[in-house]
Amino acid sequence: MTGTDDAVILRMLKDPAQREKGFIMLMELYKEPIYWHIRRLVVSHEDAEDILQETFIKVYRHADSFRGESKIFTWLYRIATNECSRHFMKNKNILKRRSPLNGEVSGEPVGTDMESSKEILFKFQHAIQELPKKQKIVFNLRYYDELSYEEIAKIMSSSVNSLKTNYHLASEKIKKYLIDHV
Repeated sequence: MTGTDDAVILRMLKDPAQREKGFIMLMELYKEPIYWHIRRLVVSHEDAEDILQETFIKVYRHADSFRGESKIFTWLYRIATNECSRHFMKNKNILKRRSPLNGEVSGEPVGTDMESSKEILFKFQHAIQELPKKQKIVFNLRYYDELSYEEIAKIMSSSVNSLKTNYHLASEKIKKYLIDHV
């Protein structure tokens, strides 16, 4: 994901003769990281696939409106995050009635005892799902995607200080949850 790739893709997206090819390049380059960003927020593979599809539909429809003031991945993460927020709002009553992970465990085991490791990972993921929406998004972008606060600020249209506070609060809530439940 280099600036050169972004410049080529952007130029192609704006050229009607190369729009399709540019869009395919964009998807090949960013589909996987965007999918995992969405998946960590919504957990369900099916929901993540639907939201990923909606994200790329919006990207395709609005490619002409991208002015290049930020990196393409920042723009994509913002659209994907907004789509996740819409999903949360649309399904907030459903989410209250079901287990946030539906028994799924993601990630690699962290301990020597496989069962204990899976249980800790499950509880870690559950703790993240229990966070308020903004804290969950900030935590995932910083912890898993290793984005800088400046990049997250562009994605979320928020101040760096606010994001640092949200990340700190999320980390403390996760620690407390793990202490209380492990």
